[in-house]
Amino acid sequence: MTEMSSAANVAAVGTTGFKAPGTTPQKTPRGYTPALAGVNFGVYLSLLTPVMVAMAFKIQHLDAANADANLGLVLGVGAFFALICNPLVGRLSDRTTSRWGMRRPWILGGAIVGLGGFAIIGAATSVWVVLLAWCLVQGSMNAVLAAANATIPDQSPVASRGKVSGVVGIATPLGILAGSFIVNFLPGDFERFVVPGAIATVLAVAFVLVLKDRRLEHKPAEKFTIGMFFGSFIFNPRKNPDFGWTWLTKFFVMFGYAGIATYLPYFLQAKFALGEQEAVTTILFANIASTLAMVFSSPIAGILSDKFGKRRPFVAIAGVVMVFGLVLLAIAPSIAVVIVAQAIIGFGAGSFLSVDLALATQVLPNPEDTAKDLGVLNMANALPQSIAPAIAPTIIAIGAATPLGGYTTWYLFGALVALAGAVLVYRIKGVK
Repeated sequence: MTEMSSAANVAAVGTTGFKAPGTTPQKTPRGYTPALAGVNFGVYLSLLTPVMVAMAFKIQHLDAANADANLGLVLGVGAFFALICNPLVGRLSDRTTSRWGMRRPWILGGAIVGLGGFAIIGAATSVWVVLLAWCLVQGSMNAVLAAANATIPDQSPVASRGKVSGVVGIATPLGILAGSFIVNFLPGDFERFVVPGAIATVLAVAFVLVLKDRRLEHKPAEKFTIGMFFGSFIFNPRKNPDFGWTWLTKFFVMFGYAGIATYLPYFLQAKFALGEQEAVTTILFANIASTLAMVFSSPIAGILSDKFGKRRPFVAIAGVVMVFGLVLLAIAPSIAVVIVAQAIIGFGAGSFLSVDLALATQVLPNPEDTAKDLGVLNMANALPQSIAPAIAPTIIAIGAATPLGGYTTWYLFGALVALAGAVLVYRIKGVK
């Protein structure tokens, strides 16, 4: 995309406050970055609070005898819906001709639908109701995420995207930390799901009010077909190899970070004989340590990657740091070591999440399909959360028959997968 002069920017925005397609300002608009970070914080707060804490105990309350298998089923199937909706909504938002803009209807609508889904989960008395509602939540909240993050190439020039993505990257650990903190003070399952969902909705509304969205004046000449629908989830790795390697790097590292974290409550209960409230409190302290490390590393990595004009070294080092933390967590002899391990994982994850998003915006195959392509990349965030819970019971069961133990084996497996991601980033040739 080409940069514009201030006068041209004013002309592009016009009196309506909407940006014309294909225009990028020389500077990121005031208020945009914190508002984008806010909506990301809300989405991750609402989604990761269940993934990290609340869903495990909700399932345990409904059917304690089958908690491992049911948790894997609910989170695995739900993540599949995230996998579908993220790139699909991205492509649909690229074609949206609403007078309110291309992205804003999806952001606001997704947040409202998601809030309803959270309420259903909180009140559910059956694992199957939880499963269906979680699919609705994952689909709608990933629609918010896809549309919101698709605004980055429209609102921020390339030279500033590391800073923007660094600030946005902080939203993930802050969302996890806030969720862990809130859960400690909420009395029951209903509140543990609805309160984070309500916060996400408020922040989505705030972002919609701040955003000077692109507006597509005319419908695309090409109709939205079945082929285009399936095309929302695929790309040609031979034609766009850098995009393909970026996808694999993200998938493997996120498998190690997010995909295996779901079982931390059960890990703490099994290895250290903690009760539910003790486990919740331990997760809070672990997430405080992780968040402090991420808040420190995320903006610094983003700024340094902009300064040196390099992305790959930061991504690789971040992945290796996460691997070290995962190994330490797997063999942790005490709660104190668990907290230290989480801090190390957080330090690596903060660097990775900030620089990875900036790298991703530089390998997109088609500037006309920004949201769709970012949605395909976001599949690498969602897919580990579907595959990991699906295979976890098997790996945990195999590990339980060894001296290592089931959950230790599971975390060591995650470390190996994350290491593969750290290595594969150097297969990307078009970005330094």
